[in-house]
Amino acid sequence: MKNANAKINALLIADTPETFVTRRIPDVQLVFGGMKGDRHFGVTCPADSRQSMYPKGTEILNRRQITIVSEEECQKIADELGVEYILPEWLGANLLLNGYPELTKLPMGSRILFPDGTGLICMGENQPCIFPGEVIQKHYEAKPKLAANFVRAGYKRRGIVCAVERPGKFLKGMKFVY
Repeated sequence: MKNANAKINALLIADTPETFVTRRIPDVQLVFGGMKGDRHFGVTCPADSRQSMYPKGTEILNRRQITIVSEEECQKIADELGVEYILPEWLGANLLLNGYPELTKLPMGSRILFPDGTGLICMGENQPCIFPGEVIQKHYEAKPKLAANFVRAGYKRRGIVCAVERPGKFLKGMKFVY
């Protein structure tokens, strides 16, 4: 295990059915399946375009229970897009970390453990798509083509998706090891 000099700077949940955009919360109890009430909650989910090897709608393991981004990678995306900042809410993130500048490079299968024993398993890179780009565009209306440009800018910087391996409670400011 490696100690990361990183901590949780924000906890977020997507609990409004009409959108993937998240809102900040003070703490959260993780269970198998993720965060109760979050749009990605569940141990299983129906296959979609990301799992083209299965017929659409086939029940499969939910690999996107928790989405994690780093402040440093969000700033790299903002810099490439020529905007001041990118908020984790706009990306649909559940955790915002500080102190992990290359989070997206964390290998699939890596375990992220927290002091109370809570454990996540990295299920891979969160592939960028146009939908967060459209949200970013709404916040920077004077800057053209942000929606399309986000996909390129977010590549290898969009964070990771995880599954809950051991339930527990997350608090802002918690540190972790991987």
